[in-house]
Amino acid sequence: MNEQEKYALELSNRAKKASPFVRSLTTNIKNKVLLEVANELEKSKEEILTENQKDLDLGKQKGLSSSLMDRLLLNEKRIQTLAQAVRDIASLPDPVGQVVRGLKLANGLELITKQVPLGVILVIYESRPNVTIDVAALTFKSGNVAILRGGSEAIYSNLVLCNIFKRVLEKNNIQKDALVFVENTDRANLVPLLKEYKNIDLVVPRGGEGLIQFVSQNSLIPVVKHDKGVCNLYVDDSARYGLALEVITNSKLQRPAVCNALENLFISKNFLQKKELLTELKNRGVEFLVDEQAKEFLPDCKLATEEDYFTEFLDNRLSVKIVENIDQAIEEISKYSSGHTEAILSENQSNIQKFLTNLDSAALFVNCSTRFHDGGEFGLGAEVGISTGKLHVRGPMGLMHLTTTTTILIGNGQVRV
Repeated sequence: MNEQEKYALELSNRAKKASPFVRSLTTNIKNKVLLEVANELEKSKEEILTENQKDLDLGKQKGLSSSLMDRLLLNEKRIQTLAQAVRDIASLPDPVGQVVRGLKLANGLELITKQVPLGVILVIYESRPNVTIDVAALTFKSGNVAILRGGSEAIYSNLVLCNIFKRVLEKNNIQKDALVFVENTDRANLVPLLKEYKNIDLVVPRGGEGLIQFVSQNSLIPVVKHDKGVCNLYVDDSARYGLALEVITNSKLQRPAVCNALENLFISKNFLQKKELLTELKNRGVEFLVDEQAKEFLPDCKLATEEDYFTEFLDNRLSVKIVENIDQAIEEISKYSSGHTEAILSENQSNIQKFLTNLDSAALFVNCSTRFHDGGEFGLGAEVGISTGKLHVRGPMGLMHLTTTTTILIGNGQVRV
């Protein structure tokens, strides 16, 4: 066994050993810890900002893009938002122990199926240090142990956030290995962890396409993919101009560096205000990549390549294509979609229904921003990530999705005949 394998085994053993203790914690204790974590985050904001600045300084030295720098950034507002997310998670019903099926069988056996923690969950993520606290809080509330493996670009921020969480755990006499952090961010150390199927129950990769492929190809542990967000929006010929302008602006520009930001815009050729819409969006800061028809309205913009429509830009770039009708829009979206979010802006109920019936993604939105595809916005408090697969969760992965079931049979000597 080499050093990398020893390191993976040591981490996973620690997490597995702590799992029975964590799954036995009461809801009151879990909520008490989470509320203290929220308070500690606010009290420790200067400590957090100092460590985050180290990551930002290194990011500048490495020449990270503005979108990646935005993902790395923690400021007072974001720390406050992070603390509030932890409070929101504490306020949610505890899924552990909830009975999903209960009945008395004909032979007198009592059957109870209830929700129980998954066990040990390895979460692999990039850039965004808020994920450290979101995932730690969600896994702890659901009775699981998390092994957190963030990216090297956020190592100082992730470490300080993890240590704050651990301080509260120890203060409450809870094993510090209720949360395990992978300090060695070398990707070579990740492969042995992905082989620890005896100790780790689930892997959740959250990041770019390369990370998802790497984990999928190397893991012996079940994987729930949280893949790239190539989000698409269709402007129907019946769409209202003012609504379209504001929804597209919000979808693309409010926070371009996140997975629910818009990447592809399809516009019906019969939408009468195409030129006005595209011109105003350009004036607001959208950087267009256009097809031949859209170039008539935006002659200074670069033509989009086929690859552009498959790309998650995570910045102000937006690919545009003019389509014949709703049918072509559905065909194009189906071709380029990553299964994350699709939206339609329309006043035509028949076209809306066709859009909702014929597309198959984690979220389908009508007349609203793609930015709403988020665990907090969906009332989940926060999310481990947004699953673009279909098993066992699709969309934001919250508390309820971090459990499985156990069935209990209570009898009085019955035997099967």
